Amino acid sequence: MDLKELTTFQTILQEGNFSKAAAKLNYAQSTITNQVQRLEKELGIKLFKRGWDSELTAAGQIVATEIDKLIQHWNYVAEQAKALQKEEIGTLSIGGLESLTEQVLPNSLKRFRDYKPNVSCHFVIGNTASLSRSLLQNVLDFAICGEPAEAASFHFEPLYNERISFIAVDNHPLVGRDGIPFEELLGYPIISGGTTCLYYSRLSKQFSRYTETPFLYTVSQISAIAGFVRQIPSSIGAVLDSTPLPPNVVRIQVELKDSAIPVGLLQARNDEYISSSKKLLMQYIKEELEHDRRRN
Repeated sequence: MDLKELTTFQTILQEGNFSKAAAKLNYAQSTITNQVQRLEKELGIKLFKRGWDSELTAAGQIVATEIDKLIQHWNYVAEQAKALQKEEIGTLSIGGLESLTEQVLPNSLKRFRDYKPNVSCHFVIGNTASLSRSLLQNVLDFAICGEPAEAASFHFEPLYNERISFIAVDNHPLVGRDGIPFEELLGYPIISGGTTCLYYSRLSKQFSRYTETPFLYTVSQISAIAGFVRQIPSSIGAVLDSTPLPPNVVRIQVELKDSAIPVGLLQARNDEYISSSKKLLMQYIKEELEHDRRRN
């Protein structure tokens, strides 16, 4: 039994006879007859009375009452099977912050490959602004980043907090001191991330509380800031706690209220369907983030 045979039977019922069904389906009438005969053989019953005048037998009437549901169920099963196959051989596009590239994302991919070896993964590393735009453009399936300023179009699940920290070369005048007031930083060149970085708005609000305007340099890649600080010994760098530091660059203890920045799972609100592959990879990333928090 196949879908063509069921569709042929349904069309005969709709059109009233074999010839009209053949015309509608663009089949020869002999093809219609053969399909009905195969269906009868497979079911083990006669659907039409002798003479093929489209008069149903008692058994045929029972099948006729269920044919629409049977075809609908057949189509549903076929679509589910196709969806499953796509999940097993498809592609996932994942956005992430630079701080996740050392361990969290590689470890998650390693685990994911064990269960979904034929699903390819495309990782896009960027800041919250660029990743959220890509989500709205359907370029990404999901992202691990901060919460966008315009959050109405997204679903954001906080997973952990990043924190703003400040760095300097190890012989800087502020190194070794505890509880440095934030305003003391304003007397030094400050190197920070640009307008699209995770902490920019938080840091801008802090600067706005003082009449003195800092001399500010911006670098779009937070991990590169430490290198600039090494070359400009008088400067202070604004980074994140997770930012790795090179030799001779250390963190300084600056008093900064509300330095925590939530980072989490970001999805577009219009993304209603979550495939098993997507769900599995998201779970692995959450678990690796938890392990990473414990390690640190």
